[in-house]
Amino acid sequence: MANDEHEARGYQPPKAKLAKRFKRFYVRSSFWPPLAAFLGVFLLWELAVAVFQINPITLPAPSDVLAEWVNSFNFYVKHAWVTFYEAVLGFLLGLGVAFVMGVIMAHSPVLERTLLPIAVLANVTPIMAIAPLFIIWFGFGTLPKVLIAAIITFFPMLINSIMGFRSVDENHYEYLRSLHASKTEIFIKLRLPNSLPYLFSAAKTCVSLSVMGAVVGEWSGSSQGLGNVIMMASNYMQTTRMFAAIFMLAIMGIALTNFIRYVERKVLYWHVSSSSWN
Repeated sequence: MANDEHEARGYQPPKAKLAKRFKRFYVRSSFWPPLAAFLGVFLLWELAVAVFQINPITLPAPSDVLAEWVNSFNFYVKHAWVTFYEAVLGFLLGLGVAFVMGVIMAHSPVLERTLLPIAVLANVTPIMAIAPLFIIWFGFGTLPKVLIAAIITFFPMLINSIMGFRSVDENHYEYLRSLHASKTEIFIKLRLPNSLPYLFSAAKTCVSLSVMGAVVGEWSGSSQGLGNVIMMASNYMQTTRMFAAIFMLAIMGIALTNFIRYVERKVLYWHVSSSSWN
């Protein structure tokens, strides 16, 4: 009788309550699992350096890297802002050009066959080979870094935009055609909403690629930015500073990717993929 009364009142054993709380705050969280993974990696790294007595020039302990990052925080923030500015401008430029070309190619197979080989050529050319040329052509300022970041993000955005604009439901398309909807109306009401999952999927990859492109541009010629910090630290065997700059780049990439995910969650609340965020 007592058990029946507990069940009627919704009673849960302590273990069940603990499992439910764990599922709510850890399993379904987008923050705690990756944090636990990073802490585990850093702990193993720290133990490996201590146990095997690894030379700090070869591999510094994460505690030393963290101390360097904290003690010179303003220095890293100043250079991170330069890289961030170049990466975001390059990402937006690559996204904008890819979007416009995707619209054109999705509506014209002839133009797709004409322009896509040029896009493929730009994609397969090693970015390290292009970067020095851009420095020669455009100098040591911000422009070459922005262009390099744009090039490295352009092709994934282009391919996904073409796929998104073309992957429309035929029944919906014919319905709009039966209402004598114009190409512009079909694009705004059908093709663009349908392409958003494809565009956001590419954006989450490309935003981190833009950071990589900015760093490559800074390696080729720059006096500022985290790429320059890494290059100079490498020249002087300052491994701890290199890892601190890489750590700053990782924070930047994670922050930008999570920002895109946040925007995606707000914009695509209606899409079936949003169920994975709940």
